[in-house]
Amino acid sequence: MPTIARIDGYADELTAIRRDLHAHPEIGFEEVRTSGIVADKLKSWGIEVHRGLGGTGVIGVIKGKGSSGKRIGLRADMDALPMEENTNLKWSSKIPGRFHGCGHDGHTTMLLGTARYLAETKNFDGTVHLIFQPAEEGLGGARAMIKDGLFEKFPCDELYGLHNAPDLNHGEIAILPGPAMASADFFDLRITGYGAHGAMPERSKDAVIIATTLAQAIQTIVSRNVEPLQAAVVSITQIHAGSAYNVIPGEAHLCGTIRTFSKEIRTLISERIRTICAGIASAYQCVIDVDIRDTFDVLVNQVEQSKVVEDVARTIVDPANVITRAQPKMGSEDFADMLQTIPGAYFWVGHDGSVPVHNPGFVLDDKILPIGASMFARIIETRMPVGAHA
Repeated sequence: MPTIARIDGYADELTAIRRDLHAHPEIGFEEVRTSGIVADKLKSWGIEVHRGLGGTGVIGVIKGKGSSGKRIGLRADMDALPMEENTNLKWSSKIPGRFHGCGHDGHTTMLLGTARYLAETKNFDGTVHLIFQPAEEGLGGARAMIKDGLFEKFPCDELYGLHNAPDLNHGEIAILPGPAMASADFFDLRITGYGAHGAMPERSKDAVIIATTLAQAIQTIVSRNVEPLQAAVVSITQIHAGSAYNVIPGEAHLCGTIRTFSKEIRTLISERIRTICAGIASAYQCVIDVDIRDTFDVLVNQVEQSKVVEDVARTIVDPANVITRAQPKMGSEDFADMLQTIPGAYFWVGHDGSVPVHNPGFVLDDKILPIGASMFARIIETRMPVGAHA
């Protein structure tokens, strides 16, 4: 099954764009260079450009042939992760502590490929809104764009997004109707005890002991409070305390995340964390401040738009490689916040990669750039065909 030949012709240029973005990664709300490149590329193809939504967001507007009032949004995220890269590629990150370890450079490039194709062909009847979003990695970029009036200024009847998937094979596309990705909360637990000399523990309220007790207690929430057939995750991902070998610290800081598909379980876990913190604070005569933040909603793919993705995918890749019974993912995605407002679907494009995203050794396969770009373009041509409103 073919990708779009015209987009295949852009492959070398798309690869060059992607590798340039990869070498110059920018984290959430700092995508100044990236958004500048996106805007310049869109303008060079004659596309109407709007900047500034959500800080560094970019919107491109393309009007097709005909008089249809239908509007479809296509979204790509632009931000990198605050981590080091360990791939030794020629186009590795040039910025210490910054790495496109989730492949957003690829997503941005795919949408640019779609943009060029649609601008050149205009083989659709309606309006396409190209949404280049900042700060997907837990910083609320989608919500920032929505707050700035994204869908009031650029209304959409449908919305589509994608993500690369190294856990799928090259040429596989997965779409899951219904709840597809978990909600996410991030939490900070700050312990204030009482420090002392390392040789005099009896004079302390030891924040290290309190932190380890708290971490172990929190890990019982899912196993002892959540029904076994329900999906839920609570992970402590950071513990910070201490500065010397002979000083018992009086303060400690724990960070982590909650993932669920149920509002009730989400609430239950948050309440249990607060109750456990209060109990341990009482037991150890310390103070534990709790901050739990709603970061992502559950990502729900609408059935109609999921079927669109499935049907289009069968024209882009081998139909046998279109996966519709994929397992829901405990990972989260802030495209979910956009899907709370606009019906749409979010799908995955597989590529050859043995290293998962968010790993220092993650490598994106550039061969999937035309696949993702072709998927977006064919969705537009399928949903807004020329002549349908004559």
